[in-house]
Amino acid sequence: MDNRLTVYRPEYEDLWFRKAMLEDEKTMSYNHAWGGTIDFPEDDWQSWYDHWIIKNEDKRYYRYLKDDENFVGEIAYHYDEELKGYIADIIIHDKYRGKGYGELGLKILCEIAKKNGIRVLYDDIAIDNKAISLFKRNGFKEEYRTEEKIILKKEL
Repeated sequence: MDNRLTVYRPEYEDLWFRKAMLEDEKTMSYNHAWGGTIDFPEDDWQSWYDHWIIKNEDKRYYRYLKDDENFVGEIAYHYDEELKGYIADIIIHDKYRGKGYGELGLKILCEIAKKNGIRVLYDDIAIDNKAISLFKRNGFKEEYRTEEKIILKKEL
């Protein structure tokens, strides 16, 4: 396995990186269909951290991806009641894109989900998002689409 990236459980103090990613226009350009950048004020950090890291109820998983020196992105999944399944999430900070980290991060996320007993991962992606090809190259198949999004599915 490629070891250019490690999975890191962020400490509360590390949430500055999530804030930086969510507020960076280039990093969040894929999210334009749902509003682009996302405000993540420090007042929200504790409740978010408790929900995703401390009290995840085995329904949520969240980690940073790290190269030798830097946080480069995040991987996550969560259970979605409407879909009745787990939705994948991967964001690579814009300044680290083009290095294969998205592909590697997605593979790592799928391995972790499988180890954690998840048999199927989904993702809902805006219809014009370039990441669709990344997911398809990694075994995700189109489940269905609407005018706004494509639902992709992978059996682990």
